[in-house]
Amino acid sequence: MSNDVSATNEAGRPRQIVIYSHSALFYWWPVWAVGFIMGILTFFSGDRLAIVPDGSVAARVDPREGQHSYATVVGEANSAKKQLEEGQYIVIVPPDKGPIETPHLRISRNKNLGVVFTVILLIVIVVTNVPLRGVWSLVVILLIILLTVIFALAGWWGAIMDTVRLLQIYINAAGYFLISGILFAIWAISVFVFDRRTYVIVTSGQIRACQAIGAGETVYDTTGMTFHKRADDLFRHWIIGLGSGDLIIQKSATHQEIDMPNVLFIGSKIKQIERLIKEKQIVT
Repeated sequence: MSNDVSATNEAGRPRQIVIYSHSALFYWWPVWAVGFIMGILTFFSGDRLAIVPDGSVAARVDPREGQHSYATVVGEANSAKKQLEEGQYIVIVPPDKGPIETPHLRISRNKNLGVVFTVILLIVIVVTNVPLRGVWSLVVILLIILLTVIFALAGWWGAIMDTVRLLQIYINAAGYFLISGILFAIWAISVFVFDRRTYVIVTSGQIRACQAIGAGETVYDTTGMTFHKRADDLFRHWIIGLGSGDLIIQKSATHQEIDMPNVLFIGSKIKQIERLIKEKQIVT
């Protein structure tokens, strides 16, 4: 995701480590990823969406014996007529509410695609705005497991699933691609451009920190400085954060803190920093 180690010494160890602090928008990647998948599935489903006014009904063609029924195809040149065959289905629109367009919007008749996309969107919104760290993460997980078992013993899952089956959410392929495309563009600009303006560069003797976009660098000496991460938010940091975490750099003498939230691969970064600081102590 980012080139955190920018220079190495003769032994192949990093001489400086660059750490980037990402915004909460980084955790929104499941939304655009699932959106693109649903858009592709919808595009190749082969179904089309017909938009009809209120009062329209579906009808089955049942011509009289020895006779044929015809209908004028809307939108085709020269008012082309199409012979209706027995067993075909047509939509009958009230005469004062026409005409309608030939169906062209690509959509899937599988209602689960829209439901899954909506659920993923809502989960990401909750996870990125309601932090659950340490013990609270375990409490929520145990609560979910406990409720799952209780619902199973009470036989409620059948009624819940029957209710969910009644939920129908349909989004056409263009809708999926538009939402996911715009969100991906915003995500990429945030992660690869703006987030790289908030960083900490650690060397064996000093730290250069820029904690806001457009702000200048502040230089600190690493003497007496400690590096640790806050308690993990299991859902945010591990499930959708790919092993990210919040880094706290503290100056023991002044109790000053540098807060670097949402650092990718924070465990390995802290180990590299500790080795780098230890090299200075050994040389001294």
